[in-house]
Amino acid sequence: MNLETVIASIRNVPDFPKPGIIFKDITTAMKDAEVLKFISDSLYEEYKDKGITKVVGVESRGFVLGSILAYKLGAGFVLLRKPGKLPADTYKVDYDLEYGSDSLEIHKDSIAENDVVLLHDDLLATGGSANAALELLKKFSHNPVYVSFLIELTFLDGKKRLGAAKEIHSLIQF
Repeated sequence: MNLETVIASIRNVPDFPKPGIIFKDITTAMKDAEVLKFISDSLYEEYKDKGITKVVGVESRGFVLGSILAYKLGAGFVLLRKPGKLPADTYKVDYDLEYGSDSLEIHKDSIAENDVVLLHDDLLATGGSANAALELLKKFSHNPVYVSFLIELTFLDGKKRLGAAKEIHSLIQF
């Protein structure tokens, strides 16, 4: 198993969710147990010595690897969700995407001031959702946040919007 095998397992879906977008479908990678294990182990190796106490996963595809990382790191897992999905008091941020706008919410009691946070999402494109997530995380403390992606679309230069991140790591770059 290697990165080339992982890359080959990711399906490109043209014109989704709208014309002109080539969607990177990771469900084809996640359904293969060996690919999922390789991805999970590779991301774990990147963060195993960083002292992570909370992993924050961005809805919805960030939940898959985010929860696996939390388990492997011995950390708690926190959900960043679309509005109206979390049952208790939340912080909310609105943001623009490459194909529209959206919002994210997080429970107000989900992160302690001394937590070392790893933010995980499946894909970095323009950086809109990751930047919004970093804005939400500032509400808890000004501690640096590690940021992890399975895929980065480097031609969109989304890293430029993530100046608040301590480190940014993408397993795969397109």
